[in-house]
Amino acid sequence: MLSDDPNNERAFRALAEIVRRRAAEPEGSEHDPLTRALPDGERQRAADLAVWSLGEELAGNPRAWYPLVEVARLSVRDDHEGTLRRLTTAAERDPTGRALAEGLKVLREADKPVDALWLGVGHWRPREHDLEVGRQLVLASLEAGRPLEAKQHLASLDMYPDPDAAAGLRLELGEAIAHAEQHSPDA
Repeated sequence: MLSDDPNNERAFRALAEIVRRRAAEPEGSEHDPLTRALPDGERQRAADLAVWSLGEELAGNPRAWYPLVEVARLSVRDDHEGTLRRLTTAAERDPTGRALAEGLKVLREADKPVDALWLGVGHWRPREHDLEVGRQLVLASLEAGRPLEAKQHLASLDMYPDPDAAAGLRLELGEAIAHAEQHSPDA
């Protein structure tokens, strides 16, 4: 399935779970250092490295963006530049904006909203991309303490081709901006 669609999230997660289990639970002799059971911390690291290898292998496909996002998720704490490079490449490979939205979410979850803004502002196309990109940009702006920038991103939702779809998101995010402005120390 992944050779046909390298961005099939369900198939990637299923295969990643198999590789994680296999990497974390090697069979072998307690006396052989290459096959003995690993301590918990090493087991998690081995599982992450196995998924990393899977993601890198699949990311070689020029259409693949999801594996790049997953490798970025694994590297976000240890490899800042590599994470941004992977997320940038993923965003450039996906014309729908789903990769960009996922990348922004990865950065926000890692408490890096300014990096999310950098990535999003450089790649967001409100007329073409999924509305989730707009949500992630507004939330990143608020988390970075930039309510005026959040308002600008919210206004960009006016360019989305389906105004009805954008209306609910505008209302939700407008409330989040108003809440942030009320509780801002500058207010």
